[in-house]
Amino acid sequence: MTHDAIPSQTSRSAHTRTLLARLARRPWLLPLCVAALLLGGWQTWVTVADIPPYLLPSPWRIARTLTSDWGLLSAAWWVTVKITLWAFVCAALLGMAVAFAFVQSRWIEAAFFPYAVLLQVTPIVAIAPLIIIWVKDPTWSLVLCATLVALFPIIANTTQGLRSVSPGLAAYFALQGASRWQMLWRLRLPSALPYVLTGWRISGGLALIGAVVAEFVAGTGGTATGLAYQI
Repeated sequence: MTHDAIPSQTSRSAHTRTLLARLARRPWLLPLCVAALLLGGWQTWVTVADIPPYLLPSPWRIARTLTSDWGLLSAAWWVTVKITLWAFVCAALLGMAVAFAFVQSRWIEAAFFPYAVLLQVTPIVAIAPLIIIWVKDPTWSLVLCATLVALFPIIANTTQGLRSVSPGLAAYFALQGASRWQMLWRLRLPSALPYVLTGWRISGGLALIGAVVAEFVAGTGGTATGLAYQI
């Protein structure tokens, strides 16, 4: 009986190794299985518990709504995407310009960095109504709100990257008589690229969050309405 159990355990372990090898060759398969289980459990729970759609719609109802209202939702989605892209570009340009100024002068950094931190910790829902009132154009008011949300990571990461150059390389550039702008463009900026890209990656997600929150706060209808308002 013991001898029979050993081949059985060996075959099970071999089957497990084969299954793991197949999953390794198809990395998309495991997340797909998890998604199917989650959606199936979600649909079953909503159906069995008889949960009202306004509290928790089922995946099937969501899919039907997306199909029936695709024209309206796709147009609203494109409006939100445009606001997000504009906010990301504005935050990237403004944030890098501010970081360059901080690196060039410690006085500028000491004077303005606390306000950048204050802007980061201030909830956008607290200042979005004022921005929407002051900026008459609805689209650009939303872009400004999303830009403020996405700005600080670019400032912080770019400033840290520009300051993280090798002291030996900085001394060599100074020995060769390089100007501040030459050190900035030929030494500091190439060394700061990993930090800059990290700031961009964080800022991209924050720009979308800022756009959605601003659309909720604005609550403006019409043809150029974002996805957050439609939802």
